[in-house]
Amino acid sequence: MLVNKAGAENTGTAASRSEWLSSRHEEFKRAKRLRKRAVFAVQGSLLVLFFAAWETAARLGWIDRLLFSYPSKVFRQIYVNMADGSLWHHLGITLGETAAGFVLGTLLGTLLAVAIWWSPFLSAVLDPYMVVFNSMPKVALGPIFIVMFGAGFTSIVVTTLSITIIVTTLVVYNSFCGVDPNLVKVVRSFGANRRQVFFKVILPSSFPAIVSTLKVNVGMSWVGVIVGEFLVAKSGLGYLIIYGFQVFNFTLVMSSLIIIAFVATAMYQLVVYIEKVLLSRR
Repeated sequence: MLVNKAGAENTGTAASRSEWLSSRHEEFKRAKRLRKRAVFAVQGSLLVLFFAAWETAARLGWIDRLLFSYPSKVFRQIYVNMADGSLWHHLGITLGETAAGFVLGTLLGTLLAVAIWWSPFLSAVLDPYMVVFNSMPKVALGPIFIVMFGAGFTSIVVTTLSITIIVTTLVVYNSFCGVDPNLVKVVRSFGANRRQVFFKVILPSSFPAIVSTLKVNVGMSWVGVIVGEFLVAKSGLGYLIIYGFQVFNFTLVMSSLIIIAFVATAMYQLVVYIEKVLLSRR
C-alpha cells in the first residue's frame, strides 16, 4: 500500500510539474507574440509619423518642395508609373540584376572562402590582395568593367560581384577560422582527414554565419546594382534616379528611392524567412 501510495504521489508530482512547465511555455509564447506585435506597431507608427512630418514640412514650406517633393505627390508618381507600365519594366530589370549579383556573389564568395581555408598557402597569397581590393572604391572600377564586358547587364552584375564576393569571402572565412579548435581535435583523434573535418565540423559550425551573410548581401547587391546603373544603364531604377536628377524631376527620384527601399525590405524579409526554415532543419 505504501509503495502504491508513493508511486501515486510521484505520478501526481510529475503531472503537476508538466502542467506548470506547459503553462510557463504558453506564457512565454504569449509574451513573445505580444512583443512582436508591439514592435510592428511601433515600426508602423514611426513610418506613418515620418511620412506625415515630411508632408507637413513640405506643405508649410519648411523644406524645399522642389528638392524633397512630398509623399502625396511621390505616391501619385508611383501610381502613374504603375498604371502606364513603365515602373514594371524598370523594376524587373533591376530585380533581375540584383538577384543575379546576390546569388552569384554569395555562391562564389563562399566557394572562395572554402578554397582559402582548405589551402593555407593560398590564403597567405590572397590575403593582402583581398584587403586591397575590398578597400578600392567600386565606382572607380565601374568604367573598367564597362570596357571589359560592355555597357549592359553583364557589367552591372560584375560591379555587384566586386562588392558581394569579397564581403562574403571575408565573413565566411573568418567564421571557418573561428570554429572551436577542440571540436577539430576531437574529430582528428578519430582519424578524420581534412575533408571530413570540414564537412563534419567546420561547415556545420559556420552554417549560421553563412546564412547570415545572405542578409548582408541583400544590401550589398542593391548598392552594386544601383552604382552600375548610375554608370551605364538605360533602364532600371538607378537609371530613373539619374534621369530624374538630369531633368530636375525630384519626385521621380524620391519615388524610385521609396520603391528601392520597399523591394529591398521585402527581399530582406524573404532571406530572414529562408534563414528560419534552414536553421530549424539543422
